[in-house]
Parts: sequence; structure tokens; C-alpha cells
Amino acid sequence: MLGPADPGVPGLAGDGGKVSGTVGEAEFLVSCLCAQWCGTCREYRDGFDALVQRFPDVAFVWVDVEDEPEVVDDLDVENFPTVVIQRGNAVLFCGPMLPQHHLLERMIATYLAQTPEESAAYAVGTPERSAWQGLADIRSRLPG
Repeated sequence: MLGPADPGVPGLAGDGGKVSGTVGEAEFLVSCLCAQWCGTCREYRDGFDALVQRFPDVAFVWVDVEDEPEVVDDLDVENFPTVVIQRGNAVLFCGPMLPQHHLLERMIATYLAQTPEESAAYAVGTPERSAWQGLADIRSRLPG
């Protein structure tokens, strides 16, 4: 069962990182890639954390790209917030998002409505989405 965000998860954004639920057990993972110095990210954080209540079966992780570069790896994060949505290890979305929580909420609901087969086909349905596979696989690089 997924629980509330836990600010004490080691290895994620120092004392500010939060992971909701058990990432390994959750089918869906939503990662927000931000930086503590970014004012937009700081303002976006509370609403992002609130989505845990709206989607209790989805794991959410906040990654500070400067404190946790090994999680971001070679993914080039140029704008904040950048969001990665995964079903298993398949990357369904990777990119900057307007800092409006209802947009992310709607996107998550759309992906949750897909069957696993639809998600698998969608993940490689365009050259851009195919390129995200592996490169934007945040789940495989999370500690623990």
C-alpha cells in the first residue's frame, strides 16, 4: 500500500527529497526534476506533493537535479519543472511542463486509463518517445 510522502528517504534531494509509496511496487512513477534554487520549482512543490492524495496508487518522486545528478544521468534538463512519467520502465512522457498542477493531473489520469498494451505501444509510437526509453528511465536509477 502506498503511503504519504516521506521526507526522510536517503539519497533523494538531501533533506528535501520526497518519495511517496514504494517505487518498486508502483506500476506508475511520476518524477519531477527540479532544482532548489528555482523559484518556480519551490512554488510547484506543494501542489506536486498534493497529487499523492489524488493518485494513491502512483509513486511520486521529487529529484533535485543538482543534488542527485546520478538519477538524472545524461538526460538534459533545460527547463523547470521537467516531468517524467513511467509505467514500469516504459517512459510515457518526458519534458518540461507548465507549472499548473491540473495539467499534470490530467496527464496522469490519461495514462492511467491506458491498458498496459496501449502504454507499451504509446511509449515507442514516435521517434521522440522512442528516444526517451532508457535515457529518461528515472526508475532504474533511483536508490534502493
